[in-house]
Amino acid sequence: MARAIMVQGCTSNAGKSYLVAALCRAYSNAGFRVAPFKAQNMSNNAGVTAAGLEMGRAQLVQATAARVQADVRMNPVLLKPEADTRSQVVLLGRADPVLTALPWRERKPLLWPYVQAALHSLMDEFDVVVIEGAGSPAEVNLRSSDIVNMRVALEVQAAVLLACDIDRGGAFAHLLGTWHCLDAPERALLRGFLLNRFRGDARLLAPAPEWLEAQTGVPTVGVVPWLPYTLPEEDGFWASEPATGSGFVGIPRLPRVSNIDEFAPLGGLARWVVHPAELEGARAIILPGSKATLSDLDWLRRTGLAAAITRAAAAGVPVLGVCGGLQMLGSQISDPHGTEGGGTASGLGLLDVRTVMDELKTTRLTQLHDPETGARLSGYEIHHGASEAGPEVETLVPGLLWRRGNVRGTYLHGLLENPAYLHAFLGWAGLPLPDPLPALDARLDAIAGAVQANIDWPLMLQLAGGRA
Repeated sequence: MARAIMVQGCTSNAGKSYLVAALCRAYSNAGFRVAPFKAQNMSNNAGVTAAGLEMGRAQLVQATAARVQADVRMNPVLLKPEADTRSQVVLLGRADPVLTALPWRERKPLLWPYVQAALHSLMDEFDVVVIEGAGSPAEVNLRSSDIVNMRVALEVQAAVLLACDIDRGGAFAHLLGTWHCLDAPERALLRGFLLNRFRGDARLLAPAPEWLEAQTGVPTVGVVPWLPYTLPEEDGFWASEPATGSGFVGIPRLPRVSNIDEFAPLGGLARWVVHPAELEGARAIILPGSKATLSDLDWLRRTGLAAAITRAAAAGVPVLGVCGGLQMLGSQISDPHGTEGGGTASGLGLLDVRTVMDELKTTRLTQLHDPETGARLSGYEIHHGASEAGPEVETLVPGLLWRRGNVRGTYLHGLLENPAYLHAFLGWAGLPLPDPLPALDARLDAIAGAVQANIDWPLMLQLAGGRA
C-alpha cells in the first residue's frame, strides 16, 4: 500500500494545489509511482480526461506533474457553483442530478463511500499518494460532515503538512490557531508546518519557527519562496500584469465564470473587466464560459457590459464567445429542464444561434479542422447546451464553431492554447503575440526544484518510505 502525504491549509488559497503539484513532480523525479488526490473540489475551473470524464483542473495538472494519466478517482467529487446557495455535483466525472438536488449536508454521507473507494484504490496502485485538503481543517462547524480534510487523513493515516500563505500576514497565528482547533488524533498526524509564498530573507523569521514548535511540538519544515511560475488553479483568477492603454483583450469577469486558465496564453494582453468603461480601447473581446449562463447574461445587461459589447462588435472589434459566452452571443437561450436554474432569455443577437439546455452534459476531448485558419485545433468540451444555427451565421464546424463577420463563437475550450489560433485571433485584433508561457512540463520542473530546495526533503523522502 502507498504512503499518503497530505497538504492541508490554514485558509483557502494558501497554495495547496501548487504545493501538491510540486511534491508530485518531486516524488516522480525521485523514482516513486505517485498519484494526486483531492476528495472534493469546489471549482468551475474544470477539464476533461482522456476517458471523457470531468474533473478539477488542478488535479489534471497534478496528474501531469506526477507523470500519470488523469483519472477521476483523483477528484471523485467536483462541486461546480451555479449560485451562492447551489452547486452542481459531479461524481466520478459525471454530473449527478439527484445529488445536486439534495441539501448540502444530506449529500455528505452519500459521497463518503465514493471518496473512500477512490482513495483506497489509488493507495493500492501507487507508491505515494499526495493528497490535497480543502479550505481549512479548523472549520469546526464542518467537522461532522467533513469528507475532504482530517477525515481523509485519518482514513489512511496520512502524514499531514499544514501550509499557510505568509504573504497575507499572521502566518504563525494561523498555524497555531489551526493546531488548537484539531483533536488529539488529528494533531498526531501533523508532521510539519509550511510557510508558503515568502518574500525576503528567511533568516529574519527567527525565533518564530522555534517558538511555534515549542508551542505545538510540530517543526516548520519548509519556507517556500514566492515563485514566478503560474499554474492553473482551483480558484482565483489567472492574471498577468493588467494591460494598459488601448492594446488589450477585454474579458468580462462573469459572476460564475468557468475555465479561466484557458486565456493564460494572452499573457499581459488580457484584462478582466466588470464595468463598460473598462472596455474602452479594447482591441478584442472574449466572452468566457459560465456555469450559470442565463444568470450571467442578466448580469451583463444590468452592468451595461452587454450594450458595450454590442457597440464594440458593431464597430468592428473582434468578439469571441466560448461555450456559455457563445450561447450569450446567440439569439435565444432556453433552459426547459432547469439545468442551470431554468428560464428563457434573448441573447445579445450577435450570432444567429439558438441554444437549448439539456439535462445531459457533453464532456469530451475534441479535435477539429478550422477552415478559417486552416489549422488543426484541439481542446475539450464541457457544456449542457446544444446550439442550432440559423441562416444568418456561417457554420465553420457543425456544432462547434460559428462566425458572423467579426463575431465568432465556439464550444471548444482551450482554443487559444493552440498557437495557430492565438496568432490568428491576435492578428484580427491587430495585437502582437505575447511572450509565450513556458511549457507546463518545464514550469512543473522549475516549481518542484524550487520547493524541494526549500523544504526538508530528507523528511519528505522518509515520509514516503524512501531513503533520505
